[in-house]
Amino acid sequence: MSSAMFPQLVLLPGAISEILVSVSDTGILTQADRYGLMAATLDESLDEEERRCVNRLLRSVLKGRVKVAEQISALA
Repeated sequence: MSSAMFPQLVLLPGAISEILVSVSDTGILTQADRYGLMAATLDESLDEEERRCVNRLLRSVLKGRVKVAEQISALA
């Protein structure tokens, strides 16, 4: 597949930490959070701790501890 078919996703510095804090506070994984996690999973430069955090968050979603919302932000 051509890389022109997929937009390049760039993970912002500190994004994983921000997502974890937001989800811990609200119990909700927003659409913006999901895009951040998608960028994180495609980022080959993630360190092991960040990768573990992403995996822990995804397990929480699978176990039903975190709700997935269609809203862009938890503030909406």
